[in-house]
Amino acid sequence: MTEPDLTEAAAAIETAADVVRVATRSLAETGSVDADQVLAYDLAHAAAAVETARSMLDYGAKGEIEGRLTCVFVADVVADLAAKLWAREAVWGAEASALESSRSFVTSWRDPALLAELAREDGPRHLDDEFELVQDSFRRFAEEQVAPHAEHIHRENTDIPEPLIQGLAEMGLFGLSIPEAYGGFAGGGESDYYGMVIATEELSRASLGAAGSLITRPEILARALEAGGTEEQKQTWLPRLAAGEIMNAVAVTEPDYGSDVANIKVAASRVDDGWLITGVKTWCTFAARADVLMLLARTNPDRSLGHRGLSIFIVPKDRADGHGFKLTQPGGGTMEGRPIDTLGYRGMHSYELAFDNWLVPAENLIGEASGEGRGFYYQMAGFENGRLQTAARALGVMQAAYEAAKEYSENRIVFGAPIADYQLTRAKLTRMAALIQAARQFAYSVGRMMAKGEGQMEASMVKAYVCKAAEWVTREAMQIHGGMGYAEEYAVSRYFVDARVLSIFEGADETLCLKVIARSLVSAVDA
Repeated sequence: MTEPDLTEAAAAIETAADVVRVATRSLAETGSVDADQVLAYDLAHAAAAVETARSMLDYGAKGEIEGRLTCVFVADVVADLAAKLWAREAVWGAEASALESSRSFVTSWRDPALLAELAREDGPRHLDDEFELVQDSFRRFAEEQVAPHAEHIHRENTDIPEPLIQGLAEMGLFGLSIPEAYGGFAGGGESDYYGMVIATEELSRASLGAAGSLITRPEILARALEAGGTEEQKQTWLPRLAAGEIMNAVAVTEPDYGSDVANIKVAASRVDDGWLITGVKTWCTFAARADVLMLLARTNPDRSLGHRGLSIFIVPKDRADGHGFKLTQPGGGTMEGRPIDTLGYRGMHSYELAFDNWLVPAENLIGEASGEGRGFYYQMAGFENGRLQTAARALGVMQAAYEAAKEYSENRIVFGAPIADYQLTRAKLTRMAALIQAARQFAYSVGRMMAKGEGQMEASMVKAYVCKAAEWVTREAMQIHGGMGYAEEYAVSRYFVDARVLSIFEGADETLCLKVIARSLVSAVDA
């Protein structure tokens, strides 16, 4: 078998990175992100793939299996870039021979016979003892408490059982990213992010909708409070979030303004005893069960201010079930929730929310007076962490799909042999394993950056790249199951439909690529 050569792998990564740099400079000098959207989108994904590959090099040095998975992944990244570049060299501002120096490496590590030989090797994770314990604890809970309910919740679109939420609260899930000073477990270092990523992956491996996504909304609200909340607000809300005493939903998107947050219309009007909220939000996940909503509203009616006229409120509400609700305040304000049926991601339930003069206390404006007009920035502070957490959710779904495909392939006999014996199946499993491990290492890498106050663009990269990868992995896992993959009898069909939402929420793929990643790349050139 070909021996891994990380020096060659690193050289191939740098060759690919050079192409990305050339294209970025070309876009900055002769085009624009808004006018050249196809190039900007492909460039963003190429840049994310290169950074994912770069994060694999340290992992590849840990052993022979690790090195082989690294080389397989790097070869795939360069080959994918070549496909984007071919016949579009002029658009990219690159030479046709830009990747030629990597041809021999890519040829070796995309060889079908070699890929087939590497099947069944998904590589160790090399976690420290502390994080092995985190993984084992949440995996055990997921397998014993979540997995038995996952299919029922998905097929019947039921609410998440309260014992699951309570059990995760007792394990400290909701306090993983909240500082110790406010009742959580975060010490302000890399371990905070590692713990969150590992716990999220293990829970999502059992069910994205029933467990893996429960920490997302508390994570976003906690970060927004840390970024802009008053000390009194932090003392009031963070300990309750950490303990799971309250659960929250996030109300940002509106029917006419999806990712275009700056133009939202839901209004907050000042009155003597607080603010009156009026308007419609949509895609507010977990809204019925939530005790509070993190709501972005326009506090300045001057729409020319764009995002500078927005503020964030913590909006208390009563709990309701997952089949629609209408709440009324003593003063006459109403909040009505209409459930939105979805093909996957069930259990969390998404809603369209209609507010009519819903009163929110003045002290629930995050930052109070100093927070007016700062809501967009506080929201983004929360969403950066939410994107890393979403990548971890994608990891769990991919891992579950890979394990299901591997097991099924070993037991399913076709034409007299297990389908795991066929070259095509084995090559697919190898590429799936390499991609999952690379995604995992990139998530860890981004967590290390964010612990230092860095990695804002990389958080968008990991979300965009890993969530799109999850679609491919779950599709291939479903395909390996053949006709049974299309039957709800097998969980792989749930993984497939759940994976599809990952590139849509917490920042749609196209928006992240065009508005965040590509623009950040171009801005770095201009700087």
